[in-house]
Amino acid sequence: MESSPPKKRVCISRSKGRLFDPFPLFSHPYIFLRLLAESRLHAKDLARLEACCKFLRRPAGYPPDEALSLPDLAARDMCDKRSIFKPMQKEDKDDLKQRCGGSWKLVLRFLTQGEYCYRREMSQAIAGPGHSVVVTNSGKAYTFGNNASGQLGSGTFNSESRPYLLRSLQGIRIIQAAAGVSRTMLISDAGQVYAFGKDTYGDPEFGAPGPAGATNITTPRLVDSLNGVFAVQVAIGNFFTAVLSREGHVYTFSWGTDARLGHQTEARDQKPQMLRGVLENVPVVQIAAGYCYLLARTCQASGMSVYSLGCGLGGKLGHGNRTDERYPRLIEHFESLKFQPVSIAAGPWHAAAVGEDGRVCTWGWGRYGCLGHGHEECESLPKVVESLKNVKAIHVATGDYTTFVVAEDGDVYSFGSGESASLGHLGNPDGQAHRHANVMLPRLVSAFRSKGEKIVHVSLTSCVTWDAHTFAITKSNKLYAFGSGDKGQLGLDINDDNYEKCWPELVNIDLS
Repeated sequence: MESSPPKKRVCISRSKGRLFDPFPLFSHPYIFLRLLAESRLHAKDLARLEACCKFLRRPAGYPPDEALSLPDLAARDMCDKRSIFKPMQKEDKDDLKQRCGGSWKLVLRFLTQGEYCYRREMSQAIAGPGHSVVVTNSGKAYTFGNNASGQLGSGTFNSESRPYLLRSLQGIRIIQAAAGVSRTMLISDAGQVYAFGKDTYGDPEFGAPGPAGATNITTPRLVDSLNGVFAVQVAIGNFFTAVLSREGHVYTFSWGTDARLGHQTEARDQKPQMLRGVLENVPVVQIAAGYCYLLARTCQASGMSVYSLGCGLGGKLGHGNRTDERYPRLIEHFESLKFQPVSIAAGPWHAAAVGEDGRVCTWGWGRYGCLGHGHEECESLPKVVESLKNVKAIHVATGDYTTFVVAEDGDVYSFGSGESASLGHLGNPDGQAHRHANVMLPRLVSAFRSKGEKIVHVSLTSCVTWDAHTFAITKSNKLYAFGSGDKGQLGLDINDDNYEKCWPELVNIDLS
């Protein structure tokens, strides 16, 4: 017996003449628009829907632009729900749309990519050189560790070994933080930047003093020179600071001598300079600062790219040579690798990136095995870490010749210098004999798996220092710390005869 063909699925509604009538959903596109706008679809999903359905490609006929398709209109509505986008002027929104590629779906991708990279409105823990900053989900900021230059923002020069709440910022919601040598910077949800600690740049390697005339600021102070710039991310190098605006422009302070960053300024210059060159018209979604170089990840219609500039020693700019670059230059090798970078990290001397497919690339100085390729040679082009081929990475962090990779399943891998026990490996069962051993290939940080914890984010000291430490945030929003604690930077109780924690320990701070 032949089976009857399946009945066509239709939405139904009541009518006067019949009990049920087909409900023509496509005749009521507003309902479809609401469904799309209220969904949690990614920009790529909206693009796929539009590509496979003629109905979704045609003009929707709704304001503010009747020529927009339903997916593009839904993307615009989803953008408007973002706190950094909603208050923008119409002309600024339209300008951002054009810079992103002429589609609201691309603007949505730009905004969501940024939110993911710098954990906007999510908890953060920043492992600075000798001091630390923690930002909670609710926007509170805590600092602890060394305070010789006022970098804790407590109003004094007293160091703190326990998390200290910055009460002077009461009523201000902090959404992002950065810590450099003797300085700290915070960004509020209104896009304002606060800074404290040493106010000039020099060569503070290993605690050496900066230039004569440097002053110390002991409480958070608004950076007035950034008036008119809505900041979303800040990155601190050894000689400069970079600030990313919500429109995707990059501004840099200092280190302009000899036009190293495309401009000519002095170490004490407090005026931000927009990064010139190709990035003037390309939206940047993430920045990362190394000791003497800068990485910028862009979000364009053609996909994700990374540009670099600054000092090229060791090949850390990723261009196949060791030449300095005064202006941003595209790292072209990612295209050869068919690698779409979704996250970048800049250590003092080496860099890393995570691809959309979960691969990890590293390049630059390979000392102590920090590139994860099993040797200590330099790599002047991004190279895939083959030993992680069975791991889908979602996040990477770099420090002083150290690298951490967070996998999609919550596992963490680390490699490079074992100094200060900041890699999280115990080594021998006694936990002492080889705790400082270097790790040449990625190794699982088994401590978190044994605790039943899944990690989502890692931060480690990204500066030239032998007092490195590491923070890890779990999926359940707990904070773990390990490594050097000689200055109180772990936020843990440290015995007088042992300033290191080889095994991750829970920090007593509420991240909610």
